[in-house]
Amino acid sequence: MSAEQEHRAAQRLLDRPVWESRIFTGEWVPGGAEDHAVIEPATGGQLSTIGMATAQDVARAADRAVRAQIDWAARPFTERAAVLRRAGILFERHADEIAEWVIREAGSTAAKAHIETHTAAEECHNAAALAAHPHGEVLRSEQPRLSFSRRIPVGTVGVIAPFNFPIVLSIRAVAPALALGNAVVLKPDPRTAICGGVVLARVFEEAGLPAGLLSVLPGGADAGEAVVVHPTVRVIAFTGSTRAGRAVGELAGRHLKRAHLELGGNNALIVLEDADIEKAVSAGAFGSFLHQGQICMAAGRHLVHESVAASYTALLAEHAERLPVGDPFTSDVALGPIIDGRQRDHIHAMVTKSVDAGAVLAAGGSYDGLFYRPTVLARTPVSAPAFEDEVFGPVAPVATFGSIEEAIAIANRSDYGLSLSILTADAMKGLEIAQRIPAGLVHVNDQTVGDEAVVPFGGVGTSGNGGRVGGIGANLDAFTEIQWVTAQSTMPVRAF
Repeated sequence: MSAEQEHRAAQRLLDRPVWESRIFTGEWVPGGAEDHAVIEPATGGQLSTIGMATAQDVARAADRAVRAQIDWAARPFTERAAVLRRAGILFERHADEIAEWVIREAGSTAAKAHIETHTAAEECHNAAALAAHPHGEVLRSEQPRLSFSRRIPVGTVGVIAPFNFPIVLSIRAVAPALALGNAVVLKPDPRTAICGGVVLARVFEEAGLPAGLLSVLPGGADAGEAVVVHPTVRVIAFTGSTRAGRAVGELAGRHLKRAHLELGGNNALIVLEDADIEKAVSAGAFGSFLHQGQICMAAGRHLVHESVAASYTALLAEHAERLPVGDPFTSDVALGPIIDGRQRDHIHAMVTKSVDAGAVLAAGGSYDGLFYRPTVLARTPVSAPAFEDEVFGPVAPVATFGSIEEAIAIANRSDYGLSLSILTADAMKGLEIAQRIPAGLVHVNDQTVGDEAVVPFGGVGTSGNGGRVGGIGANLDAFTEIQWVTAQSTMPVRAF
């Protein structure tokens, strides 16, 4: 970095006068919709206000992106890589400041918040390397000519990101899309628009990204629809619920656009009779209770062999009862608040209906404000709502099985196919079982929550349409088009 950039980087990144009550289109301007209050879920207090975009704001940003993207794609890859490297350094340098906003705005614990800042830096560093990756191959031709394919940018990428991992679920599409020569229009969830939107805008602004290449436009459903349908936005990267993903996919298909959909999950964690039960309980608790269970990869279905189910459930309930719940900004807690009252009520309704259906409440099942206790349901019928559907809360329903075939059959009852965990003393047996259960991610002897910048990520079935972000191959497929090119020294005479 230059001396001027070093000085600017040393300052606080998120000083409010720059962005408060604004949207970002390469510059900070008022949005066309009414400002949105940013609420701290742990306290109910207002942290700030953000600008909100209308469909017209989206259209203006997308039109501006076209002009900026042409110049950006024509620049040497080294310039694009340098911007991404600087962005990664800025995420590292301002990690504590950014993490504070993740804690307060998203209700995250400090550990989870720092996972986000670390991952964001890694996404940028890996994207910087992606910019230099070979982008084509020489092809054979039966004619005397040079024939090759090359990867070219898609143009403008629309990114629609949710509240639960607001930085990670934005940057994992934004960084590789920019590195490969695209512009990006990002619509973060208004509930986490500072850490999931303003942070990215400020980082790339300070990293020297040319104006117009990244727009950050919090907004309602009309803004999201505008991102999908605008004619210059050619690819949509959406992360959210299966219900919303179906609507986005349908709309994108109608406009002949690629939609990369990372959706919900109701992930099975299978505990075989030979597993170390204490370690299995540790894995199960982490998989179900991390970030209050508000993770698409959360362990939503604990399938435990009947010979060890009683001890597993008892230990898991004891573990849940010991976990402290509270304000992660002021206390050292394991679980913070649910994002809002609507989500809390959804969680509690699923727990209540599952108990009515025959599940036994072994721990939790209660709340104070938005603080929901980690909950364990014993002897859960596989048809109970909390076992059959995604809860998106700190709930661990436990069901039993008597044979491998039964475990596989129960696991395959779900249409979701995101993450799968198998805990066993025989890792090869775990791999053999995994081959019979459709899932985009498989972890033998680990819990269900895991992601890295260098790996392809995505689910199957109602969890999405495959590994569409992460790693070299998935990112190239997501954010470039393949173009075939031929060249020959003389023009042949074509007779027909």
